[in-house]
Amino acid sequence: MQTDIDPRSLIGRKAFDRHGTKIGTIDEVYLDDATGEPEWAAIRTGLFSRDAFVPLEPSKLVDDVLHVPYERRLIKDAPDFGVGRHLSPEQELQLYHHYRLDISATDAAPAGSADRDFGRIAGSPED
Repeated sequence: MQTDIDPRSLIGRKAFDRHGTKIGTIDEVYLDDATGEPEWAAIRTGLFSRDAFVPLEPSKLVDDVLHVPYERRLIKDAPDFGVGRHLSPEQELQLYHHYRLDISATDAAPAGSADRDFGRIAGSPED
């Protein structure tokens, strides 16, 4: 994803799957604590639904809309960790496996390591 975008500006934007079907609205953005780069977005999948985590890479921001290159069903079936706190290295690893992302191409820490952690950017001004 473009690195020159302020992660806070993603909050509240719509997100669509690979077929152009609306997934929901970006609720929170999670940054890699080591690099400060936005890595994950939590997307509210409906009024009474939970947030689903999606990788911001290889997603694309086009015309103020996030296009996620995965099927809506896969996104909705992503592991549910809740929102509002850090993603642990173990949770990150589960997400990498769920989306079949190449872990070797990242500096993701192995399970049990505390080297890599993902902090969130608050989803609302009250946070």
